[in-house]
Amino acid sequence: MPAVSLLPLFGSPAGPGALGGPLGGGPLGGPGGRKVPGPSGAFRLTEKFVLLLVFSAFITLCFGAIFFLPDSPKLLSGVFFHSSTLQQPPPPPAQGDPRPPQPPGAGSSSTYGAGGAAVVAAGEAAENLAKIREDHERALREAKETLQKLPEEIHRDIHQDKAKFLLQDKLGRREAGAVGLPDLPFRKRIGATGAEPADPVIRQKREKIKEMMKHAWDNYKHYAWGLNELKPISKQGHSSNLFGNIQGATIVDALDTLYIMEMKDEFKEAKEWVEKNLDFNVNAEVSVFEVNIRFVGGLLSAYYLTGEEIFRKKAVELGEKLLPAFNTPTGIPWALLNIKSGIGRNWPWASGGSSILAEFGTLHLEFIHLSHLSGNPVFAEKVMNIRKVLNRLDKPEGLYPNYLNPSSGQWGQHHVSIGGLGDSFYEYLLKAWLMSDKTDEEGMQMYYDAVQSMETHLIRKSSTGLMYIAEWKGGLLEHKMGHLTCFAGGMFVLGADGAPADKTGRHIELGAEIARTCHESYDRTSMKLGPEAFRFDGGVEAIATRQNEKYYILRPEVIETYMYMWRFTHDPKYQQWGWEAVEALEKYCRVDGGYSGIRDVYSNHQTHDDVQQSFFLSETLKYLYLLFSEDDLLPFEHWVFNTEAHPLPVLTREERGESKNK
Repeated sequence: MPAVSLLPLFGSPAGPGALGGPLGGGPLGGPGGRKVPGPSGAFRLTEKFVLLLVFSAFITLCFGAIFFLPDSPKLLSGVFFHSSTLQQPPPPPAQGDPRPPQPPGAGSSSTYGAGGAAVVAAGEAAENLAKIREDHERALREAKETLQKLPEEIHRDIHQDKAKFLLQDKLGRREAGAVGLPDLPFRKRIGATGAEPADPVIRQKREKIKEMMKHAWDNYKHYAWGLNELKPISKQGHSSNLFGNIQGATIVDALDTLYIMEMKDEFKEAKEWVEKNLDFNVNAEVSVFEVNIRFVGGLLSAYYLTGEEIFRKKAVELGEKLLPAFNTPTGIPWALLNIKSGIGRNWPWASGGSSILAEFGTLHLEFIHLSHLSGNPVFAEKVMNIRKVLNRLDKPEGLYPNYLNPSSGQWGQHHVSIGGLGDSFYEYLLKAWLMSDKTDEEGMQMYYDAVQSMETHLIRKSSTGLMYIAEWKGGLLEHKMGHLTCFAGGMFVLGADGAPADKTGRHIELGAEIARTCHESYDRTSMKLGPEAFRFDGGVEAIATRQNEKYYILRPEVIETYMYMWRFTHDPKYQQWGWEAVEALEKYCRVDGGYSGIRDVYSNHQTHDDVQQSFFLSETLKYLYLLFSEDDLLPFEHWVFNTEAHPLPVLTREERGESKNK
């Protein structure tokens, strides 16, 4: 007798409304969500509990009667053993075995004789009896556990079981070639291309940035085509362990930049490489975060700009391969995942096996779009669950520590940073709200609450009035700001429009002050390029004091903030500061084989690190190009940028299947 399942009481996994339609809340569903009615005549929850009690009592009565009947083992052996034997089809012959299949029962008597057959039958009967008892006990135990749960827990468990069942079924059929992606008419987005700048000087500067992109791309193509990145001094390929055996990071990262710069031939060759060579069926351990923001983000963006189905197909394929990272007790994903075996783990240095805030908090935008493009809600459900875990936790002083244990669901060490380890989590809270057409009120509230805590506990001013964002370590401030933290200027001004009415001006001011400080960090170096981190202690301001903080690896965050500040204020100083960065890049980072990072920006003689990072093409050059473009190119009311600068469209209520009057 099979184990008793409780699912029939609540509806079969594949039945109507198995997943309940789009998410009930968040970006897909908006505040409060959409209620999907069940099938007509469905039992109310109280009636289901009554049926469950009656059903459990019936099982107990039936099995109790059988167990206490005289000679019950004989009865059971006669009924269950013989019936199960007769109902089973004969086993197929072993591979290479020439013998035809035996009829039921023939094997035992011919091999062991009549007495032997009786012994075998008795043994199998005893095994059947033990299995029946085990199944019965398990059914009663499951029933008891279910009755002890709250109604909302039961609904959640059933929903998760159905989602898992449907996902496995869908993936299995897709692997068999039976199922593809749902039909989704491509909608051409506003602002995928823009007008030429009216000012001839600005137009000339933008053309220079396009030439820089061509220099970086042509050298990558010549020396490292198909590999992840370029070593421009050595003139050969470079691959870090972030991508495992997946190749082509620069190609995928550069797709949308090539498109918006109208580099049509280069875009065509990149697309052809993706079609023929981009392969995710590799035995490789990858960084879930890096693969998501670069590969998934790059493919999604390329699809939304062009409508080419190959990009949608590849993005969803890779997204499905990342799903096992969420198989943890809390649903907080692992940092590292073997995409063949599905085995995950965290960085060994990360606070007792913790996941990192900036990594698991920087999946939301891409996974919401994966659900939209695939018709599979599981992607959105995974990232919405991350929010649920975070919202159940107490935040020290309203701040989010950088480490969270995916098994216990508790914070690791109380280290808070708006730079490395924390940065893009906050960015994605704001952008989730913007991408939802400003309906994801939960994301918005989490963002503005976090900014208020930053103002209280992290944001400080130096003795000369430079505003900076310090790091918080268990209540003690470290007066250091990383280059990565400089993205926050753009974030603050981007979020000014949704801030409380009395805070709008303050958010614009925060953006402008951070932009000024980060410009100072560039201006105070010999090369006019910013260090990896700079400090405000020991009598120095906006200067790196440690050798291991003096390098520059073609990072985009300062230029990103210039671009946002320009779009919102049109203050010409931001274009001026951006052009200073262009001149420094050309003077110190450009080499015959591409562009290289610098080991010490305070030195009078450049020493190159010999790596052209893929994000230089995806972010740094794209943000510079947008800084010198008209506002109609990728306008903010229609597009948001993921943390790798891949533009993703705002999803309207109609696209999410919601009613306008919600």
